[in-house]
Parts: sequence; C-alpha cells; structure tokens
Amino acid sequence: MNRIARTCAMLASLVAAPFAATAQDWTPPGPITLMIGFAAGGGADTQARLVASGVEDKTGWTILPQQVTGNSGLNLAKELSTAPADGTVIGMVVSETLAYNAVIAGDPALQAENFTPLATTAAFQMGLIAVADGRFSTWDKVKAEAEAGTPIRFGVATERQADMAYHFGLETGIPFNIVSVAGGAEIMNGVRAGDLDIGWVAGAQAKAVTAGELVNIATAIPTPLAESPDAPSIVDLGSEFYLDGYFMFIAPKDIPEEARVALAQAIADVASDPNTQAGALIQRSFGGAAVLTGAELDAYIAKGVQDSSQLLEAIK
Repeated sequence: MNRIARTCAMLASLVAAPFAATAQDWTPPGPITLMIGFAAGGGADTQARLVASGVEDKTGWTILPQQVTGNSGLNLAKELSTAPADGTVIGMVVSETLAYNAVIAGDPALQAENFTPLATTAAFQMGLIAVADGRFSTWDKVKAEAEAGTPIRFGVATERQADMAYHFGLETGIPFNIVSVAGGAEIMNGVRAGDLDIGWVAGAQAKAVTAGELVNIATAIPTPLAESPDAPSIVDLGSEFYLDGYFMFIAPKDIPEEARVALAQAIADVASDPNTQAGALIQRSFGGAAVLTGAELDAYIAKGVQDSSQLLEAIK
C-alpha cells in the first residue's frame, strides 16, 4: 500500500503542473513508433491505426504502428518503459493497464509513475448485457431468478471484470457463476447462444442493442450509455466502484513537456474531429470522443490506481 500511496501522491502532484505549451513548440526528431497493445484487425487496433494516420495527415509526422500484445497491456508497458524518452516511441493501451493491471502485477517498473499519459480518445461504453426480452433482460429479472435459485452465469473478459463481477455479487447478494472468455465478442456470442446469462461488454454491443437483439440492463460507467441512457448504474444497484476506462496513448517517463503537449494535442485533435476516419469510428462505436489530457488525465489515472487497490482489498 505504501507504493500505491506514493503513486497516487506523485500523480496527483502533476495536477498542479502547467500544461500550457502548444503543439507548434515541438516536432519529433524522427519517425514515431506506435506500439499497439491490441490484436491486429480488432476495433481497438483499427482505432489506433486510424488515429496514427490522422495525426500524420494533420502534422506531417511519420508514425509506424506495430503490435505489442499480451498480458493485459503490460507487455507493451514493459517494452515502452525502456524506450527513448524523446517522443519517438508511444503506445496505445487502456487506462486500466496503468491502474488495475499494474497494481495487481506488483512490478515496480510497470507502475503508473514510470509512464507519461498523453491523451485518451474514447471511453468504455461498459454495460451489463443480456438478451432483449429474455429471462435476464432487466436487473429485476436477474434478482428474481437468483432468488428462485437459478445460477446466474456472468461472462467476463479480464481480471478486473472478474473481480468487479465478484464484488458486485458480494454487494448485491447474488453468487454469480463467473465465466472467463476471450473478449466482448465471445461474451455476446455466449449470451446469444444461451451459454451465458449476462456479461460485461465495453461498447461492442452498441449495434446489437440498437437493433433490439441485446439490452444493457445496467451501466458500469459514471455517465449514461449512448444506446441505453436510462439503464441503472451498477453503483445505484449496490457496487462501490464503476468499471469505467478509456483507450489511451502513453509515452515513457520523463519525455519533454513540449513533446507531451504536442503529441497529446495531435491525438486529441484527430479523435475529436468526426471528419477524420478515427473520429468517425469513435463516434460510431463509442458514442463520441472522450478526451482527457494533462493534469485532468493525471488525476484520472491517480484515482484509478487508488480505486484498484481498494477493489482488491474489498474482495479479499
């Protein structure tokens, strides 16, 4: 806990740091390598590559994407931690890589204070899904089935999702049967096939929800879901924590401030512009851009580290 406290204090102190430089103050000294912590061809990989292409178009920089996958983003973090701190190597992960995943891993080299958060692009549209008009299509139905003795099969795709499902069960009095699968698509397929009853999905459900095939029975983020604005919050239902997060670009520790600002601004400009391919994808799949940079992003990561330690303590 001392390490976690130091991490939170260090990141929180960055909130007071100035973030006033402009993108015009810096250009990369060479091509930028973009490490992508997601499987090739998936939605997150596509987003990363489209952001890179958009930044190239807007700035004239050269960006070279490459896959560095595995271990919930920590393989990328490990490689990035020893990369040159001059703005020529960056990575795209999710915010929980530097929060929950780093905390649970316990490796001092992989903790948040050893990286520079640049910018987020999109927030998780994390919902608790079920088949529309089925036995579990509302939270009240889930509770009724549990009270009747029905085992509730809960699909999860990450360790954090599993821990959150377990904690949610403790807080609501429902002993979920937690089933780990490879990703959100498998959770949706399992729900459709009747192999799972409910599960966490972070945005991939949007089209199926809009079509009336699936339903978000609850939102796991602090803001309303784009397709299900009236879905109840898991916090309102009993959870102490949200299961929120962002897609995020990061750099090694101690890159120059002007490099951080220039990279963050370039990424944010592309993600926020619906006329770019990246911006259009983010609008279509994630309900629009959600950009955090500078002190605001530092504070978010600090809170994520703190919440992660509290979640792990709560489920002991």
